[in-house]
Amino acid sequence: MAEHKHGTMDTSVQEQTFNSFMTFVSRFCIFLVCFGIFLAVFAS
Repeated sequence: MAEHKHGTMDTSVQEQTFNSFMTFVSRFCIFLVCFGIFLAVFAS
């Protein structure tokens, strides 16, 4: 069995995936806030 050395794993793919996910979540939250404001102003 291979010996595992702490800190040697390449995590660039996981970091890129996490950054993409956080970008999506941030933009979606901003969209929801804008959509809520739009509804509050024009759908009364």
